[in-house]
Amino acid sequence: MLTDYEVDALLLSLKIASVAVVVSLPFGVLCAWLLARCQFMGKSLLDGIVHLPLVLPPVVIGYLLLVVMGRQGVIGKALYEWFGLTFSFSWRGAVLAVAVVSFPLMVRSIRLALESVDYKLEQAARTLGASPIKVFFTITLPLTLPGILTGAILAFARALGEFGATITFVSNIPGETQTIPLAMYSFIETPGAEDQAARLCVIAIVIALASILASEWFSRAARQRLEVK
Repeated sequence: MLTDYEVDALLLSLKIASVAVVVSLPFGVLCAWLLARCQFMGKSLLDGIVHLPLVLPPVVIGYLLLVVMGRQGVIGKALYEWFGLTFSFSWRGAVLAVAVVSFPLMVRSIRLALESVDYKLEQAARTLGASPIKVFFTITLPLTLPGILTGAILAFARALGEFGATITFVSNIPGETQTIPLAMYSFIETPGAEDQAARLCVIAIVIALASILASEWFSRAARQRLEVK
């Protein structure tokens, strides 16, 4: 049986990962569309910035977030003084940290799906009088749905496993920022708590595997539905 401490860490992890995916998904679709469909000055720079979290150490990302979004940070100070909103050492900061780390996986999946859509279909719809917005929502978006689902689920799984950026930016506060990886870290550091750490490890593996399988299932179902149509 899981203890209340472990249940709190599990529920908080699911909450943070879910909110991070929901909030970042519109930005992920927009960014992927810009990279897949548009040509503009600075596109390579944007592409590099989007994928930077894949190669940067998570601790560096957490430190940069602390400098920018902390209570005394470049942006965080203004948010706190004007709106009373703070990200550092709160669950909102954990959402921001995991969203930044998982964002490249989301964008990459959606971008690949967009690039696989036959551009001639969009051109034909525009020729028949459809506006660019109508073309996007009636043709591009449905055909990209498998990639969007895959990107969202992969980002969710990555968000659940984030450790370095989270502990650096929001610390390890039980009930507020302590996700599954941070709770495991606390158990590992506590003598005699190996069983609790092992249980959370198994839970993390099960959730990650279920996310991958769900990603494949949703993608396959979406492709089959589009083929039928």
